[in-house]
Amino acid sequence: MPVIVVEVMPKPELLDPQGKAVAGALHRLGTAGIAGVRIGKRFEVTVDEVTDAVLAEVTRLAEDMFSNSVIEDVVSITTVPTVTGS
Repeated sequence: MPVIVVEVMPKPELLDPQGKAVAGALHRLGTAGIAGVRIGKRFEVTVDEVTDAVLAEVTRLAEDMFSNSVIEDVVSITTVPTVTGS
């Protein structure tokens, strides 16, 4: 069955304390070259088939239910094709 993936991130202008904590831990562990970390959410919605109507409904859900529009942005909605077994 196909899956629609919705990714939600905190608005860029807002602090991300969880991401800041992870970035600090990486720095303390000696990880080099990482300037920052931001943490978001990923929703995987399994559907019977991907149609324009289903995509519109998932988009509506992403904006109304999966994210808080005051502090978060829906950054992507993508479809993962059905993988057939071997």
